[in-house]
Amino acid sequence: MADSPLLLVFIPALAPLLVRAEDLKGLPLNEAEVMSIRDNAVCVALPPDAASAVEAKRGYRDINPDDCWAKWTKLRIELGRGEPTVQDDRQVHAP
Repeated sequence: MADSPLLLVFIPALAPLLVRAEDLKGLPLNEAEVMSIRDNAVCVALPPDAASAVEAKRGYRDINPDDCWAKWTKLRIELGRGEPTVQDDRQVHAP
């Protein structure tokens, strides 16, 4: 059996963590806040088949943590939240 690379799976998913943090802040998250939430979120390393099973159970693909800011910006637009134009120095922590 070949060794497969492990994949990081955020628990809870990163996308709803960012949505909740933004809702609590009441303003769009800035890039530093998004990265801080990502860096402090709980995740597990799973083999690809287990990571796929988690994704299937959730019913959606989480945003890619390696391209977190760009993926979050795209998701905000898809959710009808608009583009994150407000750059605010206040930090928010994931709930």
